[in-house]
Amino acid sequence: MPDTSNDVPGRAGMATRHRTALVEGRTVFYREAGDPSQPTLVLLHGFPTSSHMFRRLIEDLRGDYHLIAPDHIGFGFSDAPPVEEFTYSFDRLTEITQGLLDHLGIDRFALYIMDYGAPIGLRIASRAPERVSALVVQSGNAYTEGFTPFWDVLFAHAKDRPGNEAEVRKLFEADATRWQYTHGVPQDRLDRLGPEAWTLDQDLLERPGNAEIQLQLFWDYQFNLDLYPGIQEYFRTHRPPTLIAWGEHDEIFGAEGARAYLRDLPDAELHLLNAGHFALETHGDEIAGLIRDFLGRHLN
Repeated sequence: MPDTSNDVPGRAGMATRHRTALVEGRTVFYREAGDPSQPTLVLLHGFPTSSHMFRRLIEDLRGDYHLIAPDHIGFGFSDAPPVEEFTYSFDRLTEITQGLLDHLGIDRFALYIMDYGAPIGLRIASRAPERVSALVVQSGNAYTEGFTPFWDVLFAHAKDRPGNEAEVRKLFEADATRWQYTHGVPQDRLDRLGPEAWTLDQDLLERPGNAEIQLQLFWDYQFNLDLYPGIQEYFRTHRPPTLIAWGEHDEIFGAEGARAYLRDLPDAELHLLNAGHFALETHGDEIAGLIRDFLGRHLN
């Protein structure tokens, strides 16, 4: 299926393109920018957002890198089939992401992994380490350290879905979505938060059937932890160049999860920012600078 695109005004050849591709019968929306002859950085988002979270980073980096930012199935502007028609699991989301990269002919790439993007990206990296040139990690666990009390109800839900579903559904409410953006943000950076971010997330969360999609993924998250030993072995064996830029005050994925990477990747560069969960919203300039410096040393 040919890609469709809508160009956003920008520098010739580097403007952000909004495209779709058909992968295993599902329409995947993705943002693309930069020159494909440059090193590729694949940007994988988390819950409850989409590739929209990378909109500013794409603008910052498009002159230096080829950027691909997909919306996972069930998120953003990608297909969101009901749970009866699609297996919502992190294994399945990984297959779709890998299928998109294969469809686009992208053989080697760096990965930016955040939140849900971490179990997806780390599956890809550990299964095909020769394809991954570097990792950029923001609030994405690969260790049991860093799970905060936020996860208590989710892990309880994994063991008893009916008994905990009502509490989990509260995470889909507008106040909870806004809190993900505002918690841990220093007072002098609150005015950097654009309300369109959580407004878009909430609008998409409230689509018919989406709550059931997110409940299924919350339940499936438990199986990501089973893969941690293998992922940690991948770190030790292949030593991918790794930059960690993590909000120190993140109350979802705590800073101990960031520090844990150094156990198996002692050469990783760790930067704990004075930020919360969505650090790109308030510290995007700093993160873009760190990425440009880091990838400039490791990919060029």
